Amino acid sequence: MNAQTYTEGLAELRTLRDDVKKTAAALARLEAQRDKTVMALAAHDKAKAERIAPAAGLSIAAVVALAPQLAPQDMDITAPTPAAAERTPPAAQPATPAPDTPTPAPLQRPTDPATPRELPTLPQDTDTGRWFTPTSGLASQYPNFTQNAHPTVFLDAATGVLVHRDQTLRLDLGDRSAAAILTAVFHTVPHTIQRIYITAGAPWHRDADRYPYLRDAVAAWLNAPTPGWRVDTGRGRDRMAGHFVHARNPVARYQRENGDHHVEIRSTGEWFDLDATDTPGIVRDAFRLLWEELRRHFPDAVVLGSPSQTGRDLWTRTIPRRGKHADGFPVLSEELRGLLHATAGQGRNELLTPPRIPQQLPALIEYDRTFAYAKHTWKSPVGTPRRVTGQTFASWSAKEQHDALYGCGHWHIRVTVPDGWNHVGLLPAPAPGERAWHYPASPGATFTTWAGGPEVHTALTNPLQPWKVEILDGILWEAGKPLDEWSKKLKETWTNLSAQAHFQGNPQQARAAHLASRAVRSILLYGIGSFAQRPRMVTGTTPRAMERDVPPDAEIVGFDDELITWQKPTGFARDPNAHPEWAAAIWSSARAALLTQYHRDEDTYAGALHTPPGTVVAFRTDALYLTQSQNWPYRHRPGDYLLKGHLSGPVNAPTSEEELLTLRDTGRQNLNSTPEEA
Repeated sequence: MNAQTYTEGLAELRTLRDDVKKTAAALARLEAQRDKTVMALAAHDKAKAERIAPAAGLSIAAVVALAPQLAPQDMDITAPTPAAAERTPPAAQPATPAPDTPTPAPLQRPTDPATPRELPTLPQDTDTGRWFTPTSGLASQYPNFTQNAHPTVFLDAATGVLVHRDQTLRLDLGDRSAAAILTAVFHTVPHTIQRIYITAGAPWHRDADRYPYLRDAVAAWLNAPTPGWRVDTGRGRDRMAGHFVHARNPVARYQRENGDHHVEIRSTGEWFDLDATDTPGIVRDAFRLLWEELRRHFPDAVVLGSPSQTGRDLWTRTIPRRGKHADGFPVLSEELRGLLHATAGQGRNELLTPPRIPQQLPALIEYDRTFAYAKHTWKSPVGTPRRVTGQTFASWSAKEQHDALYGCGHWHIRVTVPDGWNHVGLLPAPAPGERAWHYPASPGATFTTWAGGPEVHTALTNPLQPWKVEILDGILWEAGKPLDEWSKKLKETWTNLSAQAHFQGNPQQARAAHLASRAVRSILLYGIGSFAQRPRMVTGTTPRAMERDVPPDAEIVGFDDELITWQKPTGFARDPNAHPEWAAAIWSSARAALLTQYHRDEDTYAGALHTPPGTVVAFRTDALYLTQSQNWPYRHRPGDYLLKGHLSGPVNAPTSEEELLTLRDTGRQNLNSTPEEA
């Protein structure tokens, strides 16, 4: 690029900036007019939220937030605001993980909201026994079938390059609709193909400029006509049916109208991030290496459609067939699963802003915990839990209390930040919004929350100043190792592939090995997330002319001139591998390790609490952003803090997630980091 082109590009960018501002202003005016109209309609004596919601393109909760008098009698009126209930514009939407995976929450400002959401508690009546009784006839057991592989092709939807086994072909994809892709692929490859991985081109975004939100564009692409095909309804043991609407990594599932041929179109973005030089051939080699290395440790390993599916399938093949757990691992009651879903957060995502940090930072340094969750799978809760009331806990000896908090528990607590505290918050507290958390740190602040044993133990024994924590109630399990063998095998697979990426002389094979190692990370990370088993969401469509037929508890996620696309929760499935207690324990341990982590070999500690006050800028799942360098040990082991980025100051303190990510990317480029180590 020459200087003239660069200057012209800047001019074009300024024009686009102004257009974006105008569009945003127009959108804000339209939304304000919509909200005003909703409130006006709510004054009608026969107004109903379930009628107004589809007409406005909002969820019922968003309508009720504008007009609380419309709340159904059985609805909690502490609904999210309309802005929170709506979709995120593409320009502000960060990269998102794969379907069936844990979703990182946006960075939360460390503020003290006036009305935090209220967390559920254990019942105080005779229902307690039912809550603590496992679901009847449901337990995780070793599978009695062999998993079948799905023949797969890899397609660059931008160039039309397709790789099938060792063949590389170029297809004419026409308008890149699902129908055009299916037609082009099956005119070229055998009809036994069951999976089409898109490596580049994101065809579901082809009409993104016609829609205000990416999700709308994706829904329209998925729901477009596909002559000769219909939406898959599932088969046999494969209960995955219907399309999965996701802004970045959707899944399209089809079945021949006159046959039993099933095929899915999905994104490799579920597994790893690709760059412009990653051809479908390199991606094919990455999946081949992944399968070969998994087979060394899991003899019957099959790479399924997503990392979460693959992770859980591999785990089931490590379930003991003899010994204490030969009858399987019981599944908690639906009540306890619901409580854990509402009270056990995922990764810590928090941005600290001035005056808690300087307006001008001397530097911004990123430390990322390598393969972090693999560090915390050696101990997990097993069996039927028991309730520990606050009164019972108070009656125990100091050793019994220590053992309980160091064990496998989930605790309802009242927390007080000690006087004189001048560092980051230690325990999550509920904030307004669905599954939103913040971390109070103001001296004297008191709040009630739920937290895992590792975090409670850290708050009581942290190296700076113990916090006051009162146990109100709790759930305590026996400690076991249900994930240990699975995790060890995945760690060995990751280590082998990482070594290949480092020592492989062929650049393309080295890149394939690196991608395969990242896929192993995804298998473990998203496999753990899948144990959490969130309530199922069903996606459907209703003709615009029949909008009153939209289910009353559905959220509108997209609409055009013909169809309204909606989704609604349908409760928990009877999933024999639902273990939110395992995911909650690992997430709690990982959040605690961001604060303090002991390195036995070096007899030293790492983590946020081992930095000077005012030097922590942000937490982002497994990463810490600091203003000072740290001499923390790094031995390429899971959980170690890797120096990932370094940006010399002065640096303006970021005030939003977008600003932080921009600084992060610049810091990584400046450090010239080697992603193969991460």
